[in-house]
Amino acid sequence: MKTAKEMALLAARALADKKAKEVQALEIGDLTTLADYFVIATGSSNTQINALVDNVEKVMHEEAGEEALHREGYRGGTWVLLDYGCIAVHVFSAEAREFYGLERLWRDGKPLDLAGVVDEHE
Repeated sequence: MKTAKEMALLAARALADKKAKEVQALEIGDLTTLADYFVIATGSSNTQINALVDNVEKVMHEEAGEEALHREGYRGGTWVLLDYGCIAVHVFSAEAREFYGLERLWRDGKPLDLAGVVDEHE
C-alpha cells in the first residue's frame, strides 16, 4: 500500500506522461480533512483533460492498486476531480484553473517537490 505522498507523486507523473501543463502538488493535510494532497494540472482541451484523467486512473490502478472513490466533472471537460481519499487530483482547462484559483485558496499548503517526476517530461 502506497503512502499519500507516493500516491500524489504517482498521479503527478501520470499527468506529466500525457503532457499536462503546470503540474503541482500541495500538501494540505495540516489545513483540512479533505485530503492530504491536492495534485493540480492543466489540460489544453477537453480531449486532453479526459486523456489526463484516464491516465491517472490507469496508473493509480496498475501501480498502486487504487481506484478513485469519486470522479466529478468528466463530461463537462473543463474541470475534473478524482478523489482518492488521501489525495484529490484536479485537472482543469486553463480558464477554469485561473477562475477557481486553488493555488491561491490553498496557498498555505506546502508545495511538494516534483523535480525528477515532472521536469523530465517538459
